[in-house]
Amino acid sequence: MTSRELPGNPEEGAGNARALIAGYDTRIKRRLFILAALAFALLAAFVLDLVTGPSSMSMGHALKGLFGLADLSLPQRIIIFDVRVPAALTAILVGAALSLAGAEMQTVLNNPLASPFTLGVSSAASLGAALALVLGLGIPGVPPDWIVSGNAFVFAFASVLLLQGMARARGAGVETLVLVGIAMVFTFNALVALVQFVASQDALQQLVFWTMGSLGRASWDKLAILALLLIILLPLSLRDAWKLTALRLGEDRARSFGINVVRLRFVSLLRVSLLAGTSVAFVGTIGFIGLVGPHIARLLVGEDHRFFLPTAVLTGALLMSLASALSKVLATGVVLPVGIMTALIGVPFFVFLIFTSRERA
Repeated sequence: MTSRELPGNPEEGAGNARALIAGYDTRIKRRLFILAALAFALLAAFVLDLVTGPSSMSMGHALKGLFGLADLSLPQRIIIFDVRVPAALTAILVGAALSLAGAEMQTVLNNPLASPFTLGVSSAASLGAALALVLGLGIPGVPPDWIVSGNAFVFAFASVLLLQGMARARGAGVETLVLVGIAMVFTFNALVALVQFVASQDALQQLVFWTMGSLGRASWDKLAILALLLIILLPLSLRDAWKLTALRLGEDRARSFGINVVRLRFVSLLRVSLLAGTSVAFVGTIGFIGLVGPHIARLLVGEDHRFFLPTAVLTGALLMSLASALSKVLATGVVLPVGIMTALIGVPFFVFLIFTSRERA
C-alpha cells in the first residue's frame, strides 16, 4: 500500500482543509453579496419613497428635482426637502432600529417571537402617549411639542427596565422573562383601553391614529436623535456579535467560553430599550418590523451575528421604507398609517422566504 492510499495521510488532510476553507470563503462571499444587494434595494426604496406622495408633482419631475435636474418651485422644494426627505430617512432609521432591537431580543431571550411589540414595549409606549393625549399628563419641564414622544419613551424604556430587573433576579430564567413580557402586553393594553373609555372624541381620534404608526411627525431634530442613537449602539452590538452567536448555542456552552451571560443579556436589553423606546416614541406603534426583520435576516445569512445583525438592520430599513412608499400610493391623495403597511409588506415576504428556504433544504 502506497502512502497515498494510507488513511489519514498528510496530503488528504491538506485537501480536506483546503475544501473547508474554500467552502467558508464561499459562504462569506455569499453573505457579503446579500448585504450589498439589500443595500442597493434600500437605496432604490428610499428614492421611491421620496418621489411618491400626495402632490401635483409627477414622479419623474420629483425625481429630477431631487437630483437638481429640474427647477422646483418653493412649495415643491418644501414638499421634497422639508417633508418627504425627513420622513423617508426616519422610515429607514426606525426600521433599522426596530429590527436590530428585535434581533438582539430574539437572541438573548432565545425566543423566535420576541420583539419590542410582543414583549410589551410598544404597549407601554402607547400608555404613555395616551396619558399625554387624553389626560394631559407628562414629564415636568418637557415642551408641549415633545410631551407625547417624551411620555412614550419613558414608558417604553421603563418596560424594558422591568424585563432587565427580571433578568437579574435570582432564579428568573428566559421563560419567565417572556411570560412577564406577555403579561405586560395585556396589562398596558387594558390600561390604554381604560384611558380611551374616558377620552373625548377628539383625543380618542388622536390616540387611535398615534397607535397606528405614522411618519407624519418626522422632523430633522428627531431624525438627528435617531441617527446618533444608531451610530452609537450599532457598533456596540457588532462588538458583542461573537458573544451573541455563542449564546445561540445555549447558555451552558456560552458560559464555557467565558461569557458572562447575565451581563450580556443586561447590556443587550439596555440597547433594546433605547432603540425601541426612541423609535416608538417618534413614530408610534410599529408592530411588525421588529419581529419579521430578524427572521428574514436569519433565513438569508444564518446565525453568525457578524452578518446577521447588519442584515437585520438593512432588512428592517428596507421593509419600513417600502411600507412608507406604499402608504402614499394605495389611496389617492391620502397617506395611510405606516403601521398597517408594515404588515402588508412584511407578511407575504416572510411567508415566501419560509417556503423557499424549506424547498432549498
